Amino acid sequence: MKIAVLANGVWDVEWGKQVLKEVDFLICADGGANYAALSGGMPNLVIGDLDSILPENLNQCAKAGCVIEQYPCEKDETDLELALLRAEEQARFVGQTDIWLYGATGKRIDHFLGNLALMLAYARKGYTIRMADPEQELWILQGREEIRRSLGQELSLIALSEQAIVTTEGLRYPLQQDVLFQESPRGVSNVFLGEEAVIQVHEGWVLVVLPRNAGMV
Repeated sequence: MKIAVLANGVWDVEWGKQVLKEVDFLICADGGANYAALSGGMPNLVIGDLDSILPENLNQCAKAGCVIEQYPCEKDETDLELALLRAEEQARFVGQTDIWLYGATGKRIDHFLGNLALMLAYARKGYTIRMADPEQELWILQGREEIRRSLGQELSLIALSEQAIVTTEGLRYPLQQDVLFQESPRGVSNVFLGEEAVIQVHEGWVLVVLPRNAGMV
């Protein structure tokens, strides 16, 4: 089951039509529902202070039977934070740990950095928030993961903790329990040698960034 949250950041309508077809349970954070409407998707849940969603889209969601949760504008949590809480509940219910996050890049840099903070918070709880847009996919890793992509695909590893101990296989610039430091970009722009790479984060937290090759979804 693919659970996804759609925020109100940058959105590509045609790309969105493709990715939303693969989503089984869609939660829209306020204005994210406008993007869902543009790409022909219908959320299961709309949540937030509802100051960004267009009235016609809100009415359409209500008529379609979407659950709508409205919160006051003055609140401690962002709309995305509320949406991720509901996504976590759904993921726990179906017994999985991956949550996809769309529309969470671009526009305001402060919102993007806040979204990264949320990704780290969920990683520490055992969930993987996979943020994606037409240009890249990124998530936070601790532990081991096998990643399948094409020969020549770029990949960057950025330490989010003060330091991270990392081993890699299948990349042009290998790491063997080497230390990536938070203040250094050493792990940026590595390259796949084949169709599979293995990343092992022994200690710390690492942001994995995969730029999208032409034709990738």
